[in-house]
Amino acid sequence: MNERYSRQTMLPEIGEAGQELLLKARVLIVGVGGLGSPVALYLTAAGVGCLGLVDDDVVSVSNLQRQVLYTEAEVGQPKVECARRRLTALNSMTHIETYPTRLTADNIEELVSGYDLVIDGCDNAATRYLIDEECARQGKPYIYGSIAAFEGQVSVFNYRGGPRYSDLYPRPKVMPQPQPGGVVGSIPGVVGTLQACEAIKIITGCGQVLSGKLYLLDMLSLRNEIIEI
Repeated sequence: MNERYSRQTMLPEIGEAGQELLLKARVLIVGVGGLGSPVALYLTAAGVGCLGLVDDDVVSVSNLQRQVLYTEAEVGQPKVECARRRLTALNSMTHIETYPTRLTADNIEELVSGYDLVIDGCDNAATRYLIDEECARQGKPYIYGSIAAFEGQVSVFNYRGGPRYSDLYPRPKVMPQPQPGGVVGSIPGVVGTLQACEAIKIITGCGQVLSGKLYLLDMLSLRNEIIEI
């Protein structure tokens, strides 16, 4: 244990006390695709005690360009089961709970209630508003990430009563239908890794959390900025 996490525990911002907090933490990841893959990998490697994975999809060939949890041999298999195998192989001390279902108004209360915080790895606004509302109701932090083409966004909502997703993007009268769009495979890797970093900061209490702020990155120009919400 001490050797495994030694590069983290030697950091004064984390230390052994922070590692114990990680080991006790329970994190729900909604969507185990382009964003959820790096989130799950890095939180498992960091020693988070329990990850819940929500996704009703199966692995497809088109996923492999950006969803680094999966292999060609797993095409057609449920993502959550493939993810569980890969993550358990990486760190057998992290307990993986799988939910091969879509997040809905009927199941979100029960799912969110069992975890300390929720990470958004989904690709549609309707699910984000569901997460936003339930996390606000239960007082749970919501780590947001989105990607498109060469760009990404990251923020933390409902952290200690801070701004919500609906404060940044007010709920429309007519919910837009998700449209598939192009993205460079490394962009979800960058954004998902940032989401994992925010989760580690929230759990251990180190650093400045992206609450009330929106981090924007454009990999074509290498421009980054943080705007106030």
